[in-house]
Amino acid sequence: MPPVQRPLMALGLRLLAAMVLSALVAVVKLTVESGVRFPEVLFWRQVPTVFLIGGWLAMRGQLDRLKTRRLPIHARRALIGMIGMFFTFGAPLLLPLTEATTLGFTTPIFAVILSVLLLREQVGPVRWLAVALGFAGVVIITQPGHSHIPPLGAAVGLGAGFMVALISIQVRDLGRTEESISIVFWFAALSAPVLALGLPFFASTHTPYQWGLLLLGGVLGCLGQILLTAALRYGQVASVIVMDYSSLVWATLLGWTFWDQLPTPSTWLGAPLIVAAGAVIAWREHLHAKTVSPATVGAGE
Repeated sequence: MPPVQRPLMALGLRLLAAMVLSALVAVVKLTVESGVRFPEVLFWRQVPTVFLIGGWLAMRGQLDRLKTRRLPIHARRALIGMIGMFFTFGAPLLLPLTEATTLGFTTPIFAVILSVLLLREQVGPVRWLAVALGFAGVVIITQPGHSHIPPLGAAVGLGAGFMVALISIQVRDLGRTEESISIVFWFAALSAPVLALGLPFFASTHTPYQWGLLLLGGVLGCLGQILLTAALRYGQVASVIVMDYSSLVWATLLGWTFWDQLPTPSTWLGAPLIVAAGAVIAWREHLHAKTVSPATVGAGE
């Protein structure tokens, strides 16, 4: 039975998730800059989640909450999630936090394109105009050939937006039958062994400071994923995704605090276009959800 929709709770959870995940991105950036190799950071990002969730449920005698009949779907989500992590955490290593975060806001834009290519959905002129507006913002920020943003960084940042669009659809589908805590657990449990394959090539000894950052990243990642997944369980993707734009504030503050970086003039010009495009798309999706049956909405997400 699908979970009861609680729009206000979903918005609050997504807002809190945006804050936690912004902090996580900053911690990953600090960890890599301290000398820990990126693939190892991703491994330790997942491992604490397995023990935190598994241990907590074991103490409460509730391990049965992890039972699932959709393990292949969880595996597919884990595969897409691992690729998404490489892009999401890779972009801030190549770009300032604010620029990386802003390019990640292209998720709703890619969601529209995916709905046409994969779901054969009919998209009206308003949403196509929003897509064009969003990509205009991307061009202003990246200024191909004349920007401080390296092409690889821009590509990885846009890749993050694309992958999050795919992941959101996967999580929303799993959320119809699985608890949030189960989705997060299986993502970590299925991806950690794969990421462990790289440890012989990338692992090294660490200082207490580095271990502290790795542990903090794992805890923030676990908390952020639970909040993110719970938001998608209780609210429509198109409705809750608007809260993600609050992470631009956190990215700006963190970038200024730790790296003395503030957005460039081109980012100040392009970011509002991308945010406006995402907001328009979310608004249109919200209106569309009110005019079709729940079954139709489920089929099209």
